[in-house]
Amino acid sequence: MSVVDGYGSTEDVDAASSASSANKAPAVDVEVQEIEEEEDLVEGAPVEKHNPLGREVSLTSATMLNLGQLLGSGIFSVPGVVLNSVGSVGLLLTFWLIAPIFAFSLWRGSGISGASIPPPRFLVPTAFAVTSVLLSFSATNSVVFAQYVLSIFDEPVTEFNQTALALAVATFCVGLVGFSTKWSLRVVNFLTAFKVLSLVFIALAGLAVLAGLTRITDPFANFDNLWKGGSSNPNALATALVKTNFAFVGWANAFNVLSEVKGTNPVRTVRNAGFTSLAIVTVLFFLINVSYVAAVPPDEIKGSGQLVAALFFKRVFGDGWTSKILPIMVALSCVGNIVAVTVGQARVLREVARQGLLPWPEFFASTKPFGTPLAPVSLKYLLTVLVILALPAKDAFNFLLDLASYPNLVFTFATGVGIWVLRRRRAEAGLAPSKYQVWNVAIIVWLVKCSFLLVMPWVPPEDGHADVSFWYATYCVVGLSVLALCGLYYYIWIVLLPSLGGYEIVEEIVDLGDGARTAHLVRKYHVQQDTREEEPLLTTS
Repeated sequence: MSVVDGYGSTEDVDAASSASSANKAPAVDVEVQEIEEEEDLVEGAPVEKHNPLGREVSLTSATMLNLGQLLGSGIFSVPGVVLNSVGSVGLLLTFWLIAPIFAFSLWRGSGISGASIPPPRFLVPTAFAVTSVLLSFSATNSVVFAQYVLSIFDEPVTEFNQTALALAVATFCVGLVGFSTKWSLRVVNFLTAFKVLSLVFIALAGLAVLAGLTRITDPFANFDNLWKGGSSNPNALATALVKTNFAFVGWANAFNVLSEVKGTNPVRTVRNAGFTSLAIVTVLFFLINVSYVAAVPPDEIKGSGQLVAALFFKRVFGDGWTSKILPIMVALSCVGNIVAVTVGQARVLREVARQGLLPWPEFFASTKPFGTPLAPVSLKYLLTVLVILALPAKDAFNFLLDLASYPNLVFTFATGVGIWVLRRRRAEAGLAPSKYQVWNVAIIVWLVKCSFLLVMPWVPPEDGHADVSFWYATYCVVGLSVLALCGLYYYIWIVLLPSLGGYEIVEEIVDLGDGARTAHLVRKYHVQQDTREEEPLLTTS
Protein backbone atom coordinates (compact mmCIF):
# COMPACT_ATOMS: atom_id res chain seq x y z
CA MET A 1 0.00 0.00 0.00
CA SER A 2 1.03 3.57 -0.51
CA VAL A 3 2.53 5.57 2.32
CA VAL A 4 0.83 8.90 2.98
CA ASP A 5 1.81 11.07 5.93
CA GLY A 6 -0.10 14.22 5.17
CA TYR A 7 -2.97 15.52 3.10
CA GLY A 8 -3.72 17.86 0.26
CA SER A 9 -3.81 15.70 -2.87
CA THR A 10 -6.55 13.59 -4.36
CA GLU A 11 -4.89 10.51 -2.89
CA ASP A 12 -5.35 11.94 0.55
CA VAL A 13 -9.08 11.35 0.51
CA ASP A 14 -8.05 8.06 2.08
CA ALA A 15 -5.81 9.78 4.57
CA ALA A 16 -8.51 12.09 5.80
CA SER A 17 -11.04 9.32 6.07
CA SER A 18 -8.69 6.91 7.82
CA ALA A 19 -7.72 9.33 10.54
CA SER A 20 -11.31 10.33 11.20
CA SER A 21 -12.37 6.72 11.72
CA ALA A 22 -11.99 7.46 15.43
CA ASN A 23 -15.00 9.74 14.95
CA LYS A 24 -16.91 7.21 12.88
CA ALA A 25 -15.85 8.47 9.51
CA PRO A 26 -15.81 5.85 6.76
CA ALA A 27 -12.52 4.16 5.95
CA VAL A 28 -11.55 4.64 2.30
CA ASP A 29 -8.33 3.22 0.89
CA VAL A 30 -6.70 4.48 -2.30
CA GLU A 31 -4.80 1.35 -3.22
CA VAL A 32 -6.18 0.46 -6.68
CA GLN A 33 -6.12 -3.13 -7.80
CA GLU A 34 -6.80 -4.62 -11.22
CA ILE A 35 -9.51 -7.28 -11.09
CA GLU A 36 -11.83 -8.88 -13.61
CA GLU A 37 -12.30 -6.95 -16.87
CA GLU A 38 -9.89 -4.25 -15.66
CA GLU A 39 -12.43 -2.94 -13.15
CA ASP A 40 -11.05 -0.63 -10.46
CA LEU A 41 -11.58 -1.69 -6.88
CA VAL A 42 -10.61 0.44 -3.92
CA GLU A 43 -9.47 -1.93 -1.16
CA GLY A 44 -12.80 -3.41 -0.19
CA ALA A 45 -15.08 -0.98 -2.06
CA PRO A 46 -15.49 -0.37 -5.80
CA VAL A 47 -14.87 3.10 -7.19
CA GLU A 48 -18.15 4.81 -8.12
CA LYS A 49 -17.20 7.04 -11.04
CA HIS A 50 -20.65 8.62 -10.93
CA ASN A 51 -21.75 9.28 -7.36
CA PRO A 52 -25.32 7.99 -7.03
CA LEU A 53 -25.85 10.17 -3.95
CA GLY A 54 -25.07 13.38 -5.86
CA ARG A 55 -22.95 16.36 -4.78
CA GLU A 56 -25.10 18.48 -2.51
CA VAL A 57 -22.52 19.38 0.17
CA SER A 58 -20.90 22.82 0.17
CA LEU A 59 -18.50 24.31 2.74
CA THR A 60 -21.51 25.74 4.56
CA SER A 61 -23.30 22.40 4.55
CA ALA A 62 -20.14 20.60 5.71
CA THR A 63 -19.73 23.05 8.59
CA MET A 64 -23.40 22.71 9.48
CA LEU A 65 -23.16 18.91 9.42
CA ASN A 66 -20.31 19.14 11.92
CA LEU A 67 -22.09 21.68 14.08
CA GLY A 68 -25.29 19.67 13.80
CA GLN A 69 -23.57 16.78 15.55
CA LEU A 70 -21.49 18.93 17.91
CA LEU A 71 -24.46 20.98 19.06
CA GLY A 72 -26.66 18.12 20.13
CA SER A 73 -27.55 17.37 23.72
CA GLY A 74 -23.99 17.49 25.08
CA ILE A 75 -23.70 21.09 26.26
CA PHE A 76 -27.24 20.99 27.67
CA SER A 77 -26.90 17.68 29.49
CA VAL A 78 -23.23 16.92 30.21
CA PRO A 79 -22.09 19.72 32.62
CA GLY A 80 -24.17 18.44 35.54
CA VAL A 81 -22.79 14.90 35.13
CA VAL A 82 -19.23 16.26 34.83
CA LEU A 83 -19.48 18.40 37.97
CA ASN A 84 -20.92 15.44 39.87
CA SER A 85 -17.81 13.46 38.88
CA VAL A 86 -15.05 16.02 39.45
CA GLY A 87 -16.60 17.77 42.46
CA SER A 88 -15.34 21.33 41.99
CA VAL A 89 -16.19 24.25 39.72
CA GLY A 90 -12.52 24.76 38.92
CA LEU A 91 -12.16 21.23 37.59
CA LEU A 92 -15.42 21.54 35.67
CA LEU A 93 -14.16 24.59 33.78
CA THR A 94 -10.71 23.03 33.33
CA PHE A 95 -12.17 19.99 31.61
CA TRP A 96 -14.04 22.25 29.18
CA LEU A 97 -10.67 23.71 28.23
CA ILE A 98 -8.86 20.35 28.02
CA ALA A 99 -11.44 18.61 25.79
CA PRO A 100 -11.08 21.01 22.83
CA ILE A 101 -7.28 20.67 22.97
CA PHE A 102 -7.71 16.95 22.36
CA ALA A 103 -10.25 17.64 19.63
CA PHE A 104 -7.90 20.07 17.85
CA SER A 105 -5.06 17.54 18.07
CA LEU A 106 -7.27 15.01 16.27
CA TRP A 107 -8.29 17.64 13.71
CA ARG A 108 -4.63 18.47 13.08
CA GLY A 109 -3.97 14.79 12.46
CA SER A 110 -6.96 14.28 10.18
CA GLY A 111 -4.70 13.99 7.14
CA ILE A 112 -2.66 11.12 8.48
CA SER A 113 -2.92 7.66 6.95
CA GLY A 114 -1.95 4.48 8.71
CA ALA A 115 -2.64 2.52 5.55
CA SER A 116 0.98 1.51 5.01
CA ILE A 117 1.04 -0.56 8.20
CA PRO A 118 -0.36 -3.76 6.72
CA PRO A 119 -2.63 -5.64 9.13
CA PRO A 120 -4.03 -9.04 8.15
CA ARG A 121 -6.24 -8.61 5.11
CA PHE A 122 -9.84 -7.65 5.95
CA LEU A 123 -9.08 -7.39 9.71
CA VAL A 124 -9.39 -3.62 10.06
CA PRO A 125 -12.37 -3.34 7.66
CA THR A 126 -14.11 -6.15 9.53
CA ALA A 127 -13.49 -4.58 12.94
CA PHE A 128 -14.61 -1.20 11.65
CA ALA A 129 -17.69 -2.78 10.06
CA VAL A 130 -18.84 -4.59 13.19
CA THR A 131 -18.29 -1.62 15.51
CA SER A 132 -19.91 0.75 13.01
CA VAL A 133 -23.01 -1.39 12.78
CA LEU A 134 -23.39 -2.24 16.45
CA LEU A 135 -22.75 1.31 17.69
CA SER A 136 -24.67 3.23 14.99
CA PHE A 137 -27.58 4.37 17.12
CA SER A 138 -28.95 7.80 18.04
CA ALA A 139 -30.45 6.84 21.35
CA THR A 140 -28.68 9.43 23.54
CA ASN A 141 -30.13 12.49 21.80
CA SER A 142 -33.50 10.80 21.48
CA VAL A 143 -33.54 10.28 25.25
CA VAL A 144 -32.53 13.87 26.01
CA PHE A 145 -35.16 15.15 23.55
CA ALA A 146 -37.80 13.20 25.45
CA GLN A 147 -36.67 14.55 28.83
CA TYR A 148 -36.76 18.18 27.72
CA VAL A 149 -40.09 17.87 25.91
CA LEU A 150 -41.62 16.42 29.07
CA SER A 151 -40.19 19.34 31.05
CA ILE A 152 -41.86 21.79 28.63
CA PHE A 153 -45.26 20.37 29.52
CA ASP A 154 -44.39 19.77 33.20
CA GLU A 155 -44.94 16.05 32.74
CA PRO A 156 -43.10 13.49 34.88
CA VAL A 157 -40.09 11.80 33.28
CA THR A 158 -41.39 8.25 33.59
CA GLU A 159 -39.87 5.30 31.78
CA PHE A 160 -42.92 4.98 29.51
CA ASN A 161 -43.10 8.68 28.64
CA GLN A 162 -39.40 8.94 27.95
CA THR A 163 -39.31 5.80 25.80
CA ALA A 164 -42.39 6.76 23.75
CA LEU A 165 -41.10 10.25 22.92
CA ALA A 166 -37.59 8.98 22.19
CA LEU A 167 -38.97 6.48 19.70
CA ALA A 168 -41.18 9.13 18.09
CA VAL A 169 -38.36 11.60 17.44
CA ALA A 170 -36.05 8.87 16.18
CA THR A 171 -38.73 7.74 13.74
CA PHE A 172 -39.25 11.26 12.38
CA CYS A 173 -35.55 12.12 11.99
CA VAL A 174 -34.45 8.84 10.46
CA GLY A 175 -37.46 8.85 8.13
CA LEU A 176 -36.50 12.31 6.87
CA VAL A 177 -32.95 11.19 6.02
CA GLY A 178 -34.27 8.11 4.25
CA PHE A 179 -36.62 10.23 2.15
CA SER A 180 -34.39 13.07 0.92
CA THR A 181 -30.75 14.06 1.25
CA LYS A 182 -31.45 17.59 0.02
CA TRP A 183 -34.20 18.20 2.57
CA SER A 184 -32.15 16.55 5.30
CA LEU A 185 -29.32 19.00 4.65
CA ARG A 186 -31.76 21.90 4.60
CA VAL A 187 -33.19 20.84 7.96
CA VAL A 188 -29.66 20.46 9.36
CA ASN A 189 -28.67 23.91 8.08
CA PHE A 190 -31.77 25.57 9.52
CA LEU A 191 -31.73 23.86 12.91
CA THR A 192 -27.97 24.26 13.28
CA ALA A 193 -28.19 28.00 12.61
CA PHE A 194 -30.97 28.12 15.20
CA LYS A 195 -28.83 26.15 17.67
CA VAL A 196 -25.86 28.49 17.25
CA LEU A 197 -28.10 31.49 17.91
CA SER A 198 -29.58 29.68 20.92
CA LEU A 199 -26.15 29.08 22.42
CA VAL A 200 -25.14 32.68 21.76
CA PHE A 201 -28.30 33.73 23.60
CA ILE A 202 -27.41 31.53 26.61
CA ALA A 203 -23.85 32.89 26.65
CA LEU A 204 -25.16 36.46 26.55
CA ALA A 205 -27.64 35.63 29.32
CA GLY A 206 -24.72 34.38 31.38
CA LEU A 207 -22.80 37.59 30.79
CA ALA A 208 -25.90 39.51 31.87
CA VAL A 209 -25.95 37.44 35.07
CA LEU A 210 -22.30 38.29 35.76
CA ALA A 211 -23.00 41.96 35.07
CA GLY A 212 -25.78 41.97 37.69
CA LEU A 213 -28.56 42.62 35.19
CA THR A 214 -30.75 39.67 36.22
CA ARG A 215 -32.54 38.38 39.31
CA ILE A 216 -29.37 36.54 40.46
CA THR A 217 -28.16 38.63 43.38
CA ASP A 218 -24.58 37.35 43.83
CA PRO A 219 -23.39 35.84 40.52
CA PHE A 220 -19.77 35.48 41.64
CA ALA A 221 -20.53 33.53 44.81
CA ASN A 222 -20.31 30.18 43.05
CA PHE A 223 -16.79 31.01 41.84
CA ASP A 224 -15.45 31.28 45.39
CA ASN A 225 -13.19 28.40 46.38
CA LEU A 226 -13.00 27.14 42.80
CA TRP A 227 -11.21 23.93 43.75
CA LYS A 228 -13.23 23.06 46.85
CA GLY A 229 -14.52 19.50 46.77
CA GLY A 230 -12.39 18.53 43.76
CA SER A 231 -11.79 14.85 43.17
CA SER A 232 -8.45 13.20 42.43
CA ASN A 233 -9.99 9.79 41.79
CA PRO A 234 -8.81 8.57 38.35
CA ASN A 235 -12.16 6.98 37.53
CA ALA A 236 -14.03 10.20 38.27
CA LEU A 237 -11.62 12.25 36.17
CA ALA A 238 -11.81 9.75 33.30
CA THR A 239 -15.61 9.80 33.46
CA ALA A 240 -15.59 13.58 33.26
CA LEU A 241 -13.19 13.56 30.30
CA VAL A 242 -15.32 11.01 28.44
CA LYS A 243 -18.36 13.25 28.92
CA THR A 244 -16.64 16.46 27.79
CA ASN A 245 -15.13 14.61 24.84
CA PHE A 246 -18.64 13.55 23.91
CA ALA A 247 -19.60 17.20 23.55
CA PHE A 248 -16.80 17.67 21.01
CA VAL A 249 -17.52 14.55 18.94
CA GLY A 250 -18.82 15.57 15.54
CA TRP A 251 -16.18 17.92 14.10
CA ALA A 252 -15.39 15.21 11.50
CA ASN A 253 -18.98 14.37 10.54
CA ALA A 254 -18.45 16.03 7.14
CA PHE A 255 -15.77 13.42 6.30
CA ASN A 256 -18.62 10.92 6.07
CA VAL A 257 -19.99 12.76 3.02
CA LEU A 258 -16.59 13.45 1.45
CA SER A 259 -17.59 12.01 -1.93
CA GLU A 260 -20.63 14.30 -2.00
CA VAL A 261 -18.72 17.56 -1.44
CA LYS A 262 -18.79 20.14 -4.23
CA GLY A 263 -15.60 21.65 -5.65
CA THR A 264 -12.18 20.50 -6.76
CA ASN A 265 -10.64 19.95 -3.30
CA PRO A 266 -13.17 18.24 -1.03
CA VAL A 267 -10.52 17.31 1.57
CA ARG A 268 -9.64 20.96 2.10
CA THR A 269 -13.33 21.80 2.34
CA VAL A 270 -14.05 19.30 5.10
CA ARG A 271 -10.87 20.18 6.98
CA ASN A 272 -11.81 23.86 6.93
CA ALA A 273 -15.29 22.91 8.06
CA GLY A 274 -13.76 20.91 10.92
CA PHE A 275 -11.60 23.79 12.15
CA THR A 276 -14.43 26.33 11.87
CA SER A 277 -16.92 24.18 13.75
CA LEU A 278 -14.42 23.34 16.50
CA ALA A 279 -13.49 27.00 16.99
CA ILE A 280 -17.14 28.02 17.30
CA VAL A 281 -18.11 25.38 19.85
CA THR A 282 -14.94 25.79 21.95
CA VAL A 283 -15.80 29.42 22.69
CA LEU A 284 -19.52 28.83 23.13
CA PHE A 285 -19.19 25.76 25.35
CA PHE A 286 -16.83 27.45 27.79
CA LEU A 287 -18.96 30.58 28.05
CA ILE A 288 -22.09 28.50 28.62
CA ASN A 289 -20.46 26.55 31.44
CA VAL A 290 -19.47 29.85 33.03
CA SER A 291 -23.11 30.91 32.65
CA TYR A 292 -24.38 27.77 34.38
CA VAL A 293 -22.02 28.27 37.32
CA ALA A 294 -22.89 31.95 37.65
CA ALA A 295 -26.63 31.27 37.92
CA VAL A 296 -26.95 27.85 39.56
CA PRO A 297 -25.33 26.72 42.83
CA PRO A 298 -22.89 23.81 42.35
CA ASP A 299 -24.93 21.41 44.48
CA GLU A 300 -27.97 21.98 42.27
CA ILE A 301 -25.89 21.48 39.12
CA LYS A 302 -24.61 18.16 40.48
CA GLY A 303 -28.16 16.94 41.05
CA SER A 304 -29.57 18.21 37.77
CA GLY A 305 -28.71 15.13 35.72
CA GLN A 306 -29.34 15.94 32.07
CA LEU A 307 -31.52 18.99 32.87
CA VAL A 308 -28.91 21.56 33.92
CA ALA A 309 -29.85 23.95 31.10
CA ALA A 310 -33.52 23.93 32.14
CA LEU A 311 -32.43 24.71 35.71
CA PHE A 312 -30.36 27.66 34.44
CA PHE A 313 -33.33 29.20 32.63
CA LYS A 314 -35.66 28.80 35.59
CA ARG A 315 -33.24 30.55 37.95
CA VAL A 316 -32.53 33.38 35.52
CA PHE A 317 -36.01 33.95 34.07
CA GLY A 318 -38.31 32.45 36.69
CA ASP A 319 -41.16 29.98 36.18
CA GLY A 320 -43.03 32.00 33.55
CA TRP A 321 -43.26 31.34 29.83
CA THR A 322 -39.61 32.31 29.32
CA SER A 323 -38.54 29.20 31.24
CA LYS A 324 -40.03 27.15 28.41
CA ILE A 325 -37.77 28.68 25.77
CA LEU A 326 -34.69 26.70 26.74
CA PRO A 327 -36.30 23.25 26.67
CA ILE A 328 -37.62 24.07 23.18
CA MET A 329 -34.08 25.04 22.13
CA VAL A 330 -32.68 21.78 23.48
CA ALA A 331 -35.40 19.67 21.88
CA LEU A 332 -34.77 21.24 18.47
CA SER A 333 -31.02 20.83 18.96
CA CYS A 334 -31.53 17.12 19.52
CA VAL A 335 -33.62 16.87 16.35
CA GLY A 336 -30.90 18.59 14.33
CA ASN A 337 -28.26 16.35 15.88
CA ILE A 338 -30.11 13.12 15.09
CA VAL A 339 -30.63 14.19 11.47
CA ALA A 340 -26.98 15.28 11.03
CA VAL A 341 -25.59 12.11 12.62
CA THR A 342 -27.92 9.90 10.60
CA VAL A 343 -26.78 11.55 7.36
CA GLY A 344 -23.15 10.77 8.22
CA GLN A 345 -23.54 7.31 9.73
CA ALA A 346 -25.78 6.12 6.91
CA ARG A 347 -22.87 6.80 4.54
CA VAL A 348 -20.53 4.87 6.82
CA LEU A 349 -22.84 1.86 6.83
CA ARG A 350 -23.26 2.05 3.05
CA GLU A 351 -19.47 2.00 2.58
CA VAL A 352 -19.25 -0.99 4.93
CA ALA A 353 -21.82 -2.77 2.77
CA ARG A 354 -20.01 -1.80 -0.45
CA GLN A 355 -16.91 -3.56 0.88
CA GLY A 356 -18.94 -6.78 1.01
CA LEU A 357 -18.84 -6.85 4.81
CA LEU A 358 -22.61 -6.85 5.38
CA PRO A 359 -25.14 -9.44 4.25
CA TRP A 360 -27.06 -8.50 1.10
CA PRO A 361 -24.58 -5.83 -0.08
CA GLU A 362 -26.74 -4.90 -3.11
CA PHE A 363 -29.61 -4.07 -0.77
CA PHE A 364 -27.51 -1.93 1.57
CA ALA A 365 -25.55 -0.19 -1.21
CA SER A 366 -28.63 0.67 -3.29
CA THR A 367 -29.81 4.29 -3.44
CA LYS A 368 -33.28 3.43 -4.70
CA PRO A 369 -36.04 4.63 -4.64
CA PHE A 370 -35.25 8.12 -3.27
CA GLY A 371 -31.57 8.50 -4.16
CA THR A 372 -30.68 8.01 -0.49
CA PRO A 373 -29.00 5.17 1.46
CA LEU A 374 -32.40 3.95 2.64
CA ALA A 375 -31.33 0.49 3.82
CA PRO A 376 -28.45 1.75 6.04
CA VAL A 377 -30.82 4.40 7.43
CA SER A 378 -33.34 1.67 8.25
CA LEU A 379 -30.64 -0.43 9.95
CA LYS A 380 -29.58 2.53 12.07
CA TYR A 381 -33.22 3.12 13.04
CA LEU A 382 -33.68 -0.52 14.07
CA LEU A 383 -30.58 -0.39 16.28
CA THR A 384 -31.73 2.88 17.85
CA VAL A 385 -35.12 1.37 18.69
CA LEU A 386 -33.55 -1.75 20.20
CA VAL A 387 -31.18 0.28 22.39
CA ILE A 388 -33.92 2.63 23.61
CA LEU A 389 -36.13 -0.33 24.56
CA ALA A 390 -33.36 -2.43 26.11
CA LEU A 391 -31.78 -0.03 28.61
CA PRO A 392 -33.23 1.24 31.89
CA ALA A 393 -34.41 4.82 31.30
CA LYS A 394 -32.43 6.34 34.17
CA ASP A 395 -29.11 4.87 32.99
CA ALA A 396 -29.61 5.13 29.23
CA PHE A 397 -27.86 8.45 28.61
CA ASN A 398 -24.69 7.88 30.64
CA PHE A 399 -24.19 4.26 29.63
CA LEU A 400 -24.71 4.83 25.91
CA LEU A 401 -22.39 7.83 25.91
CA ASP A 402 -19.62 5.87 27.64
CA LEU A 403 -20.12 2.75 25.53
CA ALA A 404 -19.88 4.60 22.22
CA SER A 405 -16.55 6.12 23.27
CA TYR A 406 -14.54 3.06 24.32
CA PRO A 407 -14.02 1.14 21.02
CA ASN A 408 -13.30 4.48 19.31
CA LEU A 409 -10.51 5.13 21.79
CA VAL A 410 -8.88 1.83 20.84
CA PHE A 411 -8.95 2.78 17.14
CA THR A 412 -7.66 6.28 17.90
CA PHE A 413 -4.80 4.98 20.03
CA ALA A 414 -3.82 2.45 17.33
CA THR A 415 -3.84 5.20 14.69
CA GLY A 416 -1.55 7.37 16.82
CA VAL A 417 0.91 4.52 17.28
CA GLY A 418 0.74 3.87 13.55
CA ILE A 419 1.78 7.43 12.80
CA TRP A 420 4.97 7.02 14.83
CA VAL A 421 5.75 3.82 12.96
CA LEU A 422 5.21 5.63 9.65
CA ARG A 423 7.57 8.42 10.70
CA ARG A 424 10.27 5.92 11.66
CA ARG A 425 9.93 4.03 8.38
CA ARG A 426 10.13 7.23 6.36
CA ALA A 427 13.28 8.24 8.22
CA GLU A 428 14.85 4.79 7.77
CA ALA A 429 14.06 4.93 4.05
CA GLY A 430 15.75 8.35 3.76
CA LEU A 431 12.50 10.09 2.78
CA ALA A 432 11.93 13.74 3.69
CA PRO A 433 9.15 14.48 6.18
CA SER A 434 5.76 15.20 4.68
CA LYS A 435 5.05 18.86 4.01
CA TYR A 436 1.76 18.56 5.89
CA GLN A 437 2.68 16.19 8.69
CA VAL A 438 0.96 16.52 12.04
CA TRP A 439 2.84 18.11 14.92
CA ASN A 440 4.60 15.71 17.28
CA VAL A 441 3.03 17.41 20.28
CA ALA A 442 -0.43 16.78 18.82
CA ILE A 443 0.31 13.06 18.55
CA ILE A 444 1.65 12.98 22.12
CA VAL A 445 -1.50 14.69 23.41
CA TRP A 446 -3.55 12.27 21.34
CA LEU A 447 -1.84 9.17 22.80
CA VAL A 448 -1.79 10.42 26.39
CA LYS A 449 -5.51 11.13 26.32
CA CYS A 450 -6.35 7.74 24.85
CA SER A 451 -4.13 5.91 27.35
CA PHE A 452 -5.73 7.73 30.26
CA LEU A 453 -9.28 7.03 29.09
CA LEU A 454 -8.58 3.38 28.30
CA VAL A 455 -7.01 2.58 31.69
CA MET A 456 -8.56 4.83 34.35
CA PRO A 457 -12.22 3.80 33.99
CA TRP A 458 -11.22 0.44 35.53
CA VAL A 459 -10.17 2.16 38.78
CA PRO A 460 -13.02 1.98 41.36
CA PRO A 461 -14.78 5.34 41.76
CA GLU A 462 -15.44 7.10 45.04
CA ASP A 463 -18.71 6.22 46.71
CA GLY A 464 -21.60 7.97 45.04
CA HIS A 465 -19.63 9.07 41.97
CA ALA A 466 -20.47 6.25 39.56
CA ASP A 467 -22.73 7.59 36.80
CA VAL A 468 -24.79 4.40 36.39
CA SER A 469 -26.68 2.23 38.88
CA PHE A 470 -24.83 -0.96 37.90
CA TRP A 471 -21.10 -1.85 37.85
CA TYR A 472 -19.10 1.23 36.85
CA ALA A 473 -16.87 -0.49 34.26
CA THR A 474 -19.66 -2.32 32.43
CA TYR A 475 -19.25 -0.11 29.37
CA CYS A 476 -15.54 -1.00 29.18
CA VAL A 477 -16.32 -4.71 29.21
CA VAL A 478 -19.05 -4.33 26.61
CA GLY A 479 -16.82 -2.18 24.39
CA LEU A 480 -13.95 -4.66 24.54
CA SER A 481 -16.40 -7.50 23.95
CA VAL A 482 -17.50 -5.82 20.73
CA LEU A 483 -13.88 -5.68 19.57
CA ALA A 484 -13.35 -9.29 20.63
CA LEU A 485 -16.41 -10.22 18.60
CA CYS A 486 -14.79 -8.49 15.63
CA GLY A 487 -11.65 -10.59 16.02
CA LEU A 488 -13.60 -13.83 16.41
CA TYR A 489 -15.78 -13.05 13.41
CA TYR A 490 -12.70 -12.23 11.34
CA TYR A 491 -10.84 -15.38 12.36
CA ILE A 492 -13.74 -17.74 11.60
CA TRP A 493 -14.76 -16.04 8.35
CA ILE A 494 -11.38 -15.11 6.83
CA VAL A 495 -8.94 -17.61 8.36
CA LEU A 496 -10.54 -20.78 9.71
CA LEU A 497 -13.29 -21.55 7.19
CA PRO A 498 -11.13 -20.82 4.08
CA SER A 499 -8.39 -23.04 5.54
CA LEU A 500 -10.81 -25.90 6.15
CA GLY A 501 -12.63 -25.42 2.86
CA GLY A 502 -9.62 -25.03 0.61
CA TYR A 503 -10.50 -21.62 -0.77
CA GLU A 504 -9.59 -17.95 -0.47
CA ILE A 505 -11.81 -14.88 -0.38
CA VAL A 506 -11.72 -12.48 -3.32
CA GLU A 507 -13.75 -9.45 -4.36
CA GLU A 508 -16.13 -9.18 -7.29
CA ILE A 509 -17.76 -5.96 -8.46
CA VAL A 510 -21.52 -5.65 -9.00
CA ASP A 511 -23.05 -2.66 -10.81
CA LEU A 512 -26.40 -1.68 -9.31
CA GLY A 513 -27.39 1.03 -11.81
CA ASP A 514 -27.52 4.82 -11.36
CA GLY A 515 -23.76 4.75 -10.74
CA ALA A 516 -24.02 2.64 -7.58
CA ARG A 517 -21.55 -0.23 -7.25
CA THR A 518 -20.76 -2.76 -4.57
CA ALA A 519 -18.34 -5.60 -3.91
CA HIS A 520 -19.15 -9.24 -3.31
CA LEU A 521 -16.73 -11.29 -1.26
CA VAL A 522 -16.76 -14.74 -2.85
CA ARG A 523 -15.03 -18.07 -2.35
CA LYS A 524 -12.32 -18.86 -4.89
CA TYR A 525 -11.32 -22.49 -4.56
CA HIS A 526 -7.76 -23.70 -5.05
CA VAL A 527 -6.58 -25.37 -8.26
CA GLN A 528 -7.41 -28.90 -7.21
CA GLN A 529 -10.99 -27.80 -6.63
CA ASP A 530 -11.32 -25.25 -9.43
CA THR A 531 -14.19 -27.15 -11.03
CA ARG A 532 -16.46 -25.79 -8.34
CA GLU A 533 -18.18 -22.48 -8.97
CA GLU A 534 -17.42 -19.48 -6.82
CA GLU A 535 -19.99 -19.12 -4.09
CA PRO A 536 -20.95 -15.69 -2.75
CA LEU A 537 -20.47 -14.84 0.91
CA LEU A 538 -22.94 -12.88 3.00
CA THR A 539 -25.46 -12.70 0.16
CA THR A 540 -28.75 -14.33 -0.61
CA SER A 541 -28.19 -14.26 -4.38
